This record gives sequence, structure tokens and C-alpha cells, in this order.
Amino acid sequence: MPDSALPSAVSFPFRQRRRRAWVVLSAMAVLALAVLLLALLTGSVKITLLDLWTGLYGHGSNNDDAATALAIVRELRLPRALAAFACGGLLALAGAMMQLLLRNPLADPYVLGVSGGAAVGALLSWLIVIPWMQTPLAVLGALLSALLVWFGARPHGKGSSSEVSWESGAAPRLLLTGVVIAAGWGALIVLLLSLAPDAQLRSALTWLMGDLSGATMPWTALLVLMVSLVLIWPQARNLNQLAFGSVHAEALGVPLKQTQAWLYGLAALATAAAVVTAGCLPFVGLIVPHALRLLLGNDQRVLLPACALGGGAFLVLADTAARVLVAPQALPTGVFTALMGVPVFLLLLRRA
Repeated sequence: MPDSALPSAVSFPFRQRRRRAWVVLSAMAVLALAVLLLALLTGSVKITLLDLWTGLYGHGSNNDDAATALAIVRELRLPRALAAFACGGLLALAGAMMQLLLRNPLADPYVLGVSGGAAVGALLSWLIVIPWMQTPLAVLGALLSALLVWFGARPHGKGSSSEVSWESGAAPRLLLTGVVIAAGWGALIVLLLSLAPDAQLRSALTWLMGDLSGATMPWTALLVLMVSLVLIWPQARNLNQLAFGSVHAEALGVPLKQTQAWLYGLAALATAAAVVTAGCLPFVGLIVPHALRLLLGNDQRVLLPACALGGGAFLVLADTAARVLVAPQALPTGVFTALMGVPVFLLLLRRA
């Protein structure tokens, strides 16, 4: 056999997988752009592609229609669509990281109470009237909730130190612990709302239901999404090993504790940024990663960026439906994500 035969035989599958990954990610990027375009064109006021071009690139026209398109697109629809895309990508990315870390397809920031912890932290900043503390307190609440789930679901007693005992029997404990912690955060949210001034109560309730109408500054969430992808994607090879179990990953030299802490911290930051921007949006982190894992496999080098694109497109579609279903009135986006997420969650739970 010639010497050149072995490299070509070995490298061809790798090139084929890499080409397929780029094709998949490119298609998802095109889909995300198409969904964003749909969000900009759809609403109680009809806007054509020409009006959209004028709204995005026009510089003050005497035409009343052009001026209206300029105001609607730049001030209302574009910031809201970008915020929806960023929050959907953040929640899907956080869900994918939590499912990988806990090795459970039912893990999700909302189901496990991480969103509730972030919401409590954000509401605390409202109550004490310190706006700049909103994001730090939301991150702390999300991280605290994630740690409570981790240590609460971990088995103790005889055999609890076994890796098989933890990873094979964690699902019932994990879900039960997450439900209990989410209920606890819910009680704290009710307490904080009862102490909130009447002038802030309605806006706080709307925000908690998952509302993007006030998301006029999406840049922080977009920045957190990009930073999260930049930080987590170089770790994709280690995460692929972690998907086979902690013992397997550690045997191959993966720094287990550092990787787990990194995943937890980054998932908490992503969840907190989404909650601060748009409130509680349930089940986005459950539906999108699981669906993409079934379609694309479990290679984190493809799955993580695909979750960011797919989660963003999913939430933009849900938010567009919330805007146009009973237009001109806009419904909370969290209602649509919950209506889609509940049957999917029950189906996954039945399969598990």
C-alpha cells in the first residue's frame, strides 16, 4: 500500500464531517436571518421590503410612509427582534450546557429553577432601587440555584461516591430537586411582588411572564451571547469527552472540576442575561438543544453554535406570534414558549 493511501483514508471522513458541519451551520444562519426578516416585516402595521430598506437605511425622508417605516423598524421591531434572538440563543446555549453537565436531556434553566433564581435577583434590585445591581444579583441567583440543584440531587450514603450511582440514578432526584427549588423561588417572587410598590407591580408581572416589549437595548444580551460562544467553543473537545461520563473524561485528561465549574458559571451567566432582558421564558433551553441533538448528533463543536442560532430563531418566531396573534395587542412571549414546551417536556419525560 502506498504511503499516501493512509492519510487520505483517515482524513477524508474528518473533512466530510467538517464540511457537513459548515453546511448545517450555514443553513441555520440563513434560517435565522430569514426569521429576523419575517419579524421586521410582520406586525399590526404592514411593511414591505422597500419600506424595510427605507426604515433601515433611510436618513429622514419627507415621505410620511417612509418616516413611519423608519420609526417602526428602528425603534420598535429591530431592537425587539434582536433581543428575542439573543435571549433565545442564550437560553438554548445554557440548556445545552446544563444537559451536558448533568447528563440529562430534561435539564433546563426553567425546569431546574435557574431562571427563578435569576428572576429573584433581578426583582431584588428593583425593590431596593439599585438598577446597576440587576445583572450581578441575577447572576448570583442563577448560580445559587444551579448549585442547589447539583448538591441537592447528588446521592449520599453507601455507594454515593460511585460515578455510575450518580450518573445513572440522578434523573428522578434531579427533576424533584429542580421542581422543589423552582417552587421555592416562586414563593420568594410572590413575596417580593407583594412588597413592591403598586406603580411597579404591573410592569414586574408582565416582565415575569416573559415580555420583550420593553427590550429596547438588546446589545448587552447579544454581547453575552457572543462572549459565551467564544469562551465555550474552544472547550468543545473536552465537552465531547465529558458527554461519555466524568470517569471517561477524567481518564482522558480532561480537567473535570474546572470544566464543570466553567460550564455552571457560563450557564448561570447566560440565563441571567436572558432573564434580565426578557423575564422568564420557559422551556426554550429544553426544546431547542434536544431537537438539535436528535437532528445533528452530540458533537459539541456543531451543537453549541447550532443551539445559539436555533434558539434565537425559535424565540423570534414565538415573539412574532405573540405580536400578531391578537394585534395590535401583544401577548407575553413566555405564554407561547410554555404552550410549546409543556407537551414536549411531557413527551421527553415519558420517553425517559
